[in-house]
Amino acid sequence: MEQNQVTPSALERRIDIAVSLADIEKEVDARLKRMARTVKMPGFRPGKVPMKIVAQTHGGQARGEAVGAAVEKAFGDKVREQNLRVAGYPNIEPKDAATEGTLEFSAVFEIYPEVAIGDLAGQQIERPTLVVGDAEVDKTLDVLRKQRTSFTAADRAAAEGDRVVIDFTGRKDGEVFQGGQAEDFPFVIGAGAMLKDFETAVTGLTAGESKTFDMTFPDDYHAAELAGKTVQFEIKLKQVEGPVLPEIDADFARSLGVADGDVAKLREEVKGNLEREVKRRIQAKVKEQVMNALIAVTPIEVPKALVQGESQQLAENARRDLEMRGMKTKDIPVDPSWFTEQAERRVRLGLIMAELVKANELHAKPEQVRTLVEEMAQSYEDPSELVRWYYAQPERLAQAEAVVIEDNVVAWVSEKAQTTDKDVTFDELMGNAA
Repeated sequence: MEQNQVTPSALERRIDIAVSLADIEKEVDARLKRMARTVKMPGFRPGKVPMKIVAQTHGGQARGEAVGAAVEKAFGDKVREQNLRVAGYPNIEPKDAATEGTLEFSAVFEIYPEVAIGDLAGQQIERPTLVVGDAEVDKTLDVLRKQRTSFTAADRAAAEGDRVVIDFTGRKDGEVFQGGQAEDFPFVIGAGAMLKDFETAVTGLTAGESKTFDMTFPDDYHAAELAGKTVQFEIKLKQVEGPVLPEIDADFARSLGVADGDVAKLREEVKGNLEREVKRRIQAKVKEQVMNALIAVTPIEVPKALVQGESQQLAENARRDLEMRGMKTKDIPVDPSWFTEQAERRVRLGLIMAELVKANELHAKPEQVRTLVEEMAQSYEDPSELVRWYYAQPERLAQAEAVVIEDNVVAWVSEKAQTTDKDVTFDELMGNAA
């Protein structure tokens, strides 16, 4: 068997393999003898089928397996000999010309790149800071109150925030269009369920009043036959209901899971949940900057095979997500190429982080994993149950370990880079800033 290596590009390698036909024949013979011990055939007892018949019926299978095993062994030997780290699977093809007495193949494959972490000293990282206080708790409780809004009949003109009940008929070119007619239709003014111009037309009417008005649909309206078109609506307001927010009292606390209705306890629970969410969001923002910094200082070429594999996985995840939403994915083609850019970034970061973790011993320590799991469990009614759930399966615990490793990387990079703290508002951090 002869092998020689050629280097076509930075990560791509090619190994030419010549396998002795005599060795192949020996292996084919050995495989057929093993098959003969168990092969079943009508008219013969197991193990008594003549070798000639075994060779006729299973010779092709034995030869294919023998050739595959020989090529795989030759490839593996050469890779180990040169200490190459193969990325993905090799593409092995037979060569047209071969020396007498041999089968020759070309194995083309990629290797993992060498990763040298660059200098992070010049990288800027901004860490948001926010202390959760009474104002943040009050704002959150106000959101929770609005989520539990009830409505009561109001003898006045309809205003923003009111729930109204209407009959309406919409006509385009004098004809009622599809979806343009309804009776006893309820909606909340300002909630965004109806177009703004429609809500404006209803605002100011009192129960029993009617109104006719023209309205032009937006150019990007989802119903193509109405997009950019002007129609005429006739509406009759039948009922106005004003919003009523619940008081922050014992009943409200009980509705949020505080069994004894203690409002002070409710505030403490809300504060604790907010502190965990604030910590999570701050960590996510810092992590994004850390990953960008690592990519910026560590330019590497990534193996195409790994990117293709990651793109396939992302496409499969997208299909599963669509199926969970009740969609039939056979009618919705999901092309892995859509995810190439995202896949390349993930592969690049994976290679960089793997080197960083190995070089700086940033592996997850058991006590770190335990702390993380217990922290995640605090938002559950029975924290110990979630802790047991994580520790019951190695796969679940591996997910927590991966998070800890990322946190260790974020902490390490933050120390090396120019990291500064910046006060942010609650709305900025939560994405509610105008």
